[in-house]
Amino acid sequence: MTDTVLYEVTDGLATITLNRPEAMNALNVAAKVALREAVRSAAADDAVRAVLLTAAGERAFCVGQDLKEHIGLLAAGSGEVMSTVKEHYNPIVRALTEAPKPVVAAVNGVAAGAGLGFALAADYRIVADTASFNTSFAGVALTADSGVSWTLPRVIGPGRAADLLLFPRSITAKEAHELGIANRIVPAASLRTAAEQLARMLAEGPTVAYAAIKEAMAYGFSHSLAETLDKEDELQTRAGASEDHTIAVRAFVEKATPKYLGR
Repeated sequence: MTDTVLYEVTDGLATITLNRPEAMNALNVAAKVALREAVRSAAADDAVRAVLLTAAGERAFCVGQDLKEHIGLLAAGSGEVMSTVKEHYNPIVRALTEAPKPVVAAVNGVAAGAGLGFALAADYRIVADTASFNTSFAGVALTADSGVSWTLPRVIGPGRAADLLLFPRSITAKEAHELGIANRIVPAASLRTAAEQLARMLAEGPTVAYAAIKEAMAYGFSHSLAETLDKEDELQTRAGASEDHTIAVRAFVEKATPKYLGR
């Protein structure tokens, strides 16, 4: 990893921090490569039971593509401009959504463009009361990427998604919560603490079940009810055979707090 993205694993929680606060955590090539590798590492590491995606500074979670670098690459005729979605953004979003563990995004400030895409790719979004969101793509004559054309309509509905994509504008944390983009709003000063508490609670939870829940929801988006019922049966059989399920049932009967093993 480079210092554009910080990566730390403590007690089963992988914390990934976008670390370009001076540029509002805009994504240059180095940051995209580092973020892609950090998310892949967290997804593949059996010691990681939950992921917290956040950002340094107070102004921004991530404003998306670093347009200053982008202009330079355009002028130089670099192939990086045309390949960045395939090589960087798509793998990041897939790693976040397909990770067999819960991902929490702690949105501390502006989340725009790809930054919005990464937040939407998380399973849960806890946001500062000072945060804001903006699709921004049409504002620079581009279409949505980073999964936004898939995630946003599913989170807020196709009509509202079309409104935000065709007429990009900043929406407040309160508006984002009302739309369903934000799951929870907290005071900016307590965001990091609240996000870590939430993520650690998930890391200590039944991660086998969490993985199955993520898989079932993703499957259900593109399959019929009958197919999804069959998928639920398959996943429930797997979860029911896990040690975590046995631990949970025993703890319930004994009125004790379960200590899950993640298997």
